[in-house]
Amino acid sequence: MIVLVLATAVYVAYSVRSIHGPRGGSALGLTYGIVGFSFMLFAGLLGLRKKFPIWRVGRAQSWMRGHLWLGFLSFPLILFHGGFHFGGQLTRVLMWLFIFVFVSGILGALLQHFMPRVYTAQLPMETIYEQIDRVRGQLAEEAVRLVEEACSALEGEVSHASELQRATSAGAGKMGGLTVASGLQADEEVSAQLRNFLNGEMLPYLNRAGAEGMSLSVAAQARTMFQQLRILLPQNLHSSVDDLENICEEKRQLDRQTRLHKLLHGWLLVHIPLSYALLLLGAVHAVMALKF
Repeated sequence: MIVLVLATAVYVAYSVRSIHGPRGGSALGLTYGIVGFSFMLFAGLLGLRKKFPIWRVGRAQSWMRGHLWLGFLSFPLILFHGGFHFGGQLTRVLMWLFIFVFVSGILGALLQHFMPRVYTAQLPMETIYEQIDRVRGQLAEEAVRLVEEACSALEGEVSHASELQRATSAGAGKMGGLTVASGLQADEEVSAQLRNFLNGEMLPYLNRAGAEGMSLSVAAQARTMFQQLRILLPQNLHSSVDDLENICEEKRQLDRQTRLHKLLHGWLLVHIPLSYALLLLGAVHAVMALKF
């Protein structure tokens, strides 16, 4: 900030005393331009430092701070260089590029500062981003295992029924043993419904990245669906329903982490290409200005 204050004070004094106003071709104007472009080059070198981490030139944190502060300082220095005039066509293109780079850089810095707090508050089950697809597959496998165990428990009650109970089940409503018959039929039906829920709702949701618009992606709708499962299943299998519900909650957090990650890094798709275009055109501008 001291550098900015000094540069501003010198520019004000220079612009007041200059008869024809501040010009980029003056000694002071060229000084601002050279220093500002040097700061821009340093800020651009951060990309190479990240691309080749084996180049252990300084600490990564120091490079990032230098990128932020020198990149920030380069903008007013370049404005001082041109006397706040955009000049010819190339200069106008350069300045608009610089404005977009500057604004996107500030936006990115704000995201980098505040987004970790959002991660901490909203993602208690945060995982490594590159592992999200693998974790999603593991959740699907766990869901299949839980459902198969629950169905085996239900179908086991049917398979262990006596021949008399099976015969009674076939004639339910026509002869005695209605309670036993209804219980066996109910177990078979619940097992089938549970598998239908797995194949029709859970697995498509767990295997799909994002999955916005699906019922299980909305926490309130998911709670209603799992509450219905608890009503269908006997008390001893409610813990399995709890585990399935927790699996869906973890999937929702994975989806939320994916969205936040894209937001956190998406601005780079604008910032980086424009930055390199700015450096290239800035070099062309410098050569043309010195040559002509």
